[in-house]
Amino acid sequence: MALEDTNNLPPSPAPSTPRPGGPVRKYKIETEIVYSESPDQYRSSSVPIYQTATFKQASGSEMGEYDYTRSGNPTRTHLERHLAKIMGANRVLAVASGMSAMDVIARILRPGDEVIAGDDLYGGTNRLLKYLSTNGDITVHHVDTTVVERVTEKLTEKTALVLLESPTNPLIKICDIPTITKLVKAKRPQTVVAVDNTMMSPLGMSPLDFGVDIVYESATKFLSGHHDLMAGVIAVNDEELGNRLFFTINATGCGLAPFDCWLLMRGVKTLAIRFEKAQSNAQHVAERLEAAGFKVRFPGLKSHPQYDLHWSMATGAGAVLSFETGDVETSEKIVEGARLWGISVSFGCVNSLISMPCKMSHASIDPKVRKERALPEDLIRLCVGIEDPEDLVDDLAHAIVVAGAAKPEAFATK
Repeated sequence: MALEDTNNLPPSPAPSTPRPGGPVRKYKIETEIVYSESPDQYRSSSVPIYQTATFKQASGSEMGEYDYTRSGNPTRTHLERHLAKIMGANRVLAVASGMSAMDVIARILRPGDEVIAGDDLYGGTNRLLKYLSTNGDITVHHVDTTVVERVTEKLTEKTALVLLESPTNPLIKICDIPTITKLVKAKRPQTVVAVDNTMMSPLGMSPLDFGVDIVYESATKFLSGHHDLMAGVIAVNDEELGNRLFFTINATGCGLAPFDCWLLMRGVKTLAIRFEKAQSNAQHVAERLEAAGFKVRFPGLKSHPQYDLHWSMATGAGAVLSFETGDVETSEKIVEGARLWGISVSFGCVNSLISMPCKMSHASIDPKVRKERALPEDLIRLCVGIEDPEDLVDDLAHAIVVAGAAKPEAFATK
């Protein structure tokens, strides 16, 4: 075994209490997000960036804590321990992107295994599952996860992975994570239940509390918050499962680079204020669009069919919503007519974004499949940032009116 394969990383999560030797106290998540202790010998306020590929050893026979950054790096360890604390996990692993996280999870599958996944998935996840089903002898069942029975009826002795998203992207559907997890584990204890929590972040929902095996996120989104890096995180409580996932990360070299770890650590510390402002803005925009007569998908609206279910699991509504215009060309005009809303994929950034999923983030899904999954071609997705909410509404309303989708009085305030 190579020396780097024996790397024994420090324990995680990081301690909550700032006073060593004092009583252990877990603080509110807003405090935990900000507070961290760096092991730096000079007590730097910001964790140092160990921008190195290798670490010198004291001798040829006794290896130190770190030897090769592919296997471990102090900056990455600090980030992972901090994230484990705020995600309620025993271990967190940081990788190069959200899809790297999904790929690492998929490596637990073997030929002949079966996967149960939602019918409204992030386009990249759908692409990877399609590749596995085509080239890896993996059977993937796409079902409506909002109906618990659709999941449980597909469970067999071959089911190795159940993959959930809630809210889904971009149809904002809600699935009952606790109930699905309980039923899956009762019937197939060895089946891994994984949840993509990117839409909610650790501040909005903590799926590990529901008994799931893996929670993963694209840290490019809310955790980073500035769209200046690519990153993914994987959180687990089971030590053996964590070791299996780490083996793949170490073997393939997809661990997050030191500088990106530092950037992500910096971004995480402002998560609470960013997320609170963004979802407050999203609520305002959703209410104004609904009042103007549009069909809006957002779990902060009481008109959402799974409003009560969402709030039984989450502490917030998130900052991503979608709405329909009834016409693809009209939607295109709205997207192109907005000015404050940047036309871009992704979400969770400080600035607001607008897109048409069927032409952008979900364009890789076959049009026939999109139709089967009831994904409207005219759907507009809004990823709300932290700007002034009235400026956002005014800019969007102007684009909507110019496109002919509504009259100016539809957005008039009472």
